[in-house]
Amino acid sequence: MSDLAADAEKSPQNKIALRTRLLTARRSLSDESLDSAAIKIQDQLLELVRVSKPSTIAAYVPVGAEPGGAGLPGLLAAALPVGGRLLLPVLLPDDDLDWAAYDGSLTTASRGLREPGGPRLGPGAIRTADLILVPALAVGPTGVRMGRGGGSYDRVLARLGDPGPFTVALLHDGEFVAEVPAEPHDRAVRGVITPTDGLIRLP
Repeated sequence: MSDLAADAEKSPQNKIALRTRLLTARRSLSDESLDSAAIKIQDQLLELVRVSKPSTIAAYVPVGAEPGGAGLPGLLAAALPVGGRLLLPVLLPDDDLDWAAYDGSLTTASRGLREPGGPRLGPGAIRTADLILVPALAVGPTGVRMGRGGGSYDRVLARLGDPGPFTVALLHDGEFVAEVPAEPHDRAVRGVITPTDGLIRLP
């Protein structure tokens, strides 16, 4: 996915500055650092799945330096119980997300994304998930999440009930920050996973 969505420049200046700084830091990570971080995050995710026993997980397919590693979908699918489902996103023209079940293969899509090729289940399918893993560039102590500026996952999180399923953002070290500038459309997550600190549950 491109580093900044078309609407990103409409964000407050302090949010743009934080987003730019974090994207620059991600670009500087070596392949070895990314691989090491992915292994640590995946270990934490396996433990979370073992303890929480979700029947349906909704996740994303990491691209570039996004946390979790390219093998994340396969790892999650293998960790699910028999009959469990892994839902992966399909980007719609308006930047909203549809969902499809992962069947072991992914197709190349727009913006450098990889997507499941199966039947589309509709944006509302996210409500069937027991555990939801979302990408983020930063998360603050209250769970306020900052993405790349397109608002896709704010819409996803807005569809969930209260308290809804457990929502976790995957981060690199240094991306769980003291403060994330919030806008009215921003939605909080209930936990983060970082390579060094593991799972942090948020208020």
